[in-house]
Amino acid sequence: MQSRLISSVAAMAIGLTLAATLAGTASAQTATPAQTAASKKALADTHKDIQATLGVLPGFFLAYPEEGLPGAWAAFKQVQVAENTRISPKMKQLIGLAVSAQVPCSYCVYFHTQVAKAYGATPEEIKEAVALAAISRHWSTVLNGMAIDMTSFRSEVDTSLRVAAERAAKK
Repeated sequence: MQSRLISSVAAMAIGLTLAATLAGTASAQTATPAQTAASKKALADTHKDIQATLGVLPGFFLAYPEEGLPGAWAAFKQVQVAENTRISPKMKQLIGLAVSAQVPCSYCVYFHTQVAKAYGATPEEIKEAVALAAISRHWSTVLNGMAIDMTSFRSEVDTSLRVAAERAAKK
């Protein structure tokens, strides 16, 4: 049974890889010279914008597939490094640090820690963000591993929040 499952998964992976390769080959063969020139210009413009925004063109952007970099950079710039968003820059970096600690990604941990500090995060805030990530991971493991009923869980959370609101109203 297990070897049949492994064979099926392997066949599916090979099929998906082949389909993706064929799709990539087909789209590359149908690109017109104008599309190719536009893609090259978009890439060059993206490189210039990264350099202007960050003061450097980091190697990880150069390692990214050229076709996807303009879109990936736009998302990075509009959410990750934008300062005028709904979440403060310091808070975004603390969230990024917490997630990075759980992924785990030492590159991202370094990046988010340094940028959070640049935005004024204290050592205590950095510790708290990482501790919150650890606590979330801990209870997520318990809840998922024990297959806690979602309907009951939501009801308990809602009850707890209602009680907290009632207590706050009495103060």
